[in-house]
Amino acid sequence: MTTALSPESAKELFQRPRPTRAERRLVGEHLRRQVPLDQHSRVPSLAERPDTMAILRGQEVVRDADLVPLRYQRMAIDAFAFLRGAAAVMARDLSVTPHSGIRVQLCGDAHLANFGMFASQERSLVFDLNDFDETLPGPFEWDVKRLAASFAIAARNNGFSPEEVLRSSQGVAQSYREWMLAFSERETLDVWYTRVDVDWMVSQLKKSDIRRALVKASDKAKRKTSDSAIVKLTEVVDGKRRFRSEPPILTPVADGEFGSVVDTLAPVFADYVSTLQADRAALVGRYSFVDFAFKVVGVGSVGTRAYVILLESGDGEPMVLQAKQAGASVLEPYAGASEYANSGERVVAGQRMMQSTSDPFLGWCHGGPSAPYDFYFRQLWDMKGSIDATLLDEHGLRVYAQICGAVLARAHARAGDASIISGYLGETSEFDAAIAAFAVSYADISEVDHAALLATGLGATPPS
Repeated sequence: MTTALSPESAKELFQRPRPTRAERRLVGEHLRRQVPLDQHSRVPSLAERPDTMAILRGQEVVRDADLVPLRYQRMAIDAFAFLRGAAAVMARDLSVTPHSGIRVQLCGDAHLANFGMFASQERSLVFDLNDFDETLPGPFEWDVKRLAASFAIAARNNGFSPEEVLRSSQGVAQSYREWMLAFSERETLDVWYTRVDVDWMVSQLKKSDIRRALVKASDKAKRKTSDSAIVKLTEVVDGKRRFRSEPPILTPVADGEFGSVVDTLAPVFADYVSTLQADRAALVGRYSFVDFAFKVVGVGSVGTRAYVILLESGDGEPMVLQAKQAGASVLEPYAGASEYANSGERVVAGQRMMQSTSDPFLGWCHGGPSAPYDFYFRQLWDMKGSIDATLLDEHGLRVYAQICGAVLARAHARAGDASIISGYLGETSEFDAAIAAFAVSYADISEVDHAALLATGLGATPPS
């Protein structure tokens, strides 16, 4: 969304000289004196935190009530699963900690499971952030802290020693700081076009747990295409392809409701197509609607409306798109309201800004009277894959922390100002130590919160 400028303002914006890297770095150094790096180790005390369950239960209002119990069941698995589903809780906690004042486009939910691989438009595998439901501008360190905390909890779950837990978390911050310095010294266009190629990553790693995990995940991702989605999610009935019925995970529309779904979905889908670039809209126009189903996804997203749409070309070539409900970012109460009236557009804009290459089918729309929510669309399963952190040894998890820290730095450098951030971080390990201390302390908080969820009984699996 852009606001029209007056001719005078447009001319001033067009001609105004931009500050140099050195000048921008000085801005960061000045901000560091105002908010010293060691302050980032602070976490809110348990006594001053609001009721965690009240925050989570407050999110139920915009969710499908029938699926809310499943959300809590998934969050109850362990402290890491809880962290994944509790982005709103951590957003509040981050808001009361000291912040740098340096704003970038945030992922908003930068835990380690939201990094992975997917196909670029050139059909090669890239590694990047891959979930932007909570994206919003805010203090850069909020993403770093959530990522580091996720590694602390993962390291504990893997049975690592306290020292090893600390090193994993510190690896995130150190890598982020060092790569931000590197990006601050690169040419502007080089930073914008930088991306992490999976084959290159594999070539840089010696034989180790992390290399084996990366190869395994990339091999699986290459098989996880639209074709594999068709095999897993659909079947042919009476000569026509339809979604399978596997409730509550996958629930196709009933035959008797099919006509009304078509009538309702057609104008919504047209609105979505209108948000695509012309060439991509033309590509979607080669397909027609075949079937529609509800599909449960994720951990924190369980209960939000998520649909899959089956399309076919004139030659019967299938493609599956996903439409996912988008609400206000959990960061908005603390970082400010989004500039976008449609939350689906907020997600798409943030994703395009932070990712090195994005799904060509990204778009958004409003669901209309029958589904009065904002949505964003994307292709389902386009060579998507992720590393299973539970299989990594201490060295492997630490290297993975460094990889994710570097990728987050690239995303922030693309969407923010690497020179200002690097000037703030400096070249010592002070930031690394503060973030690691925060991460370990926040892992303690997440374990307390997870225990509180278990105590409510909400995460209990009902008897079969």
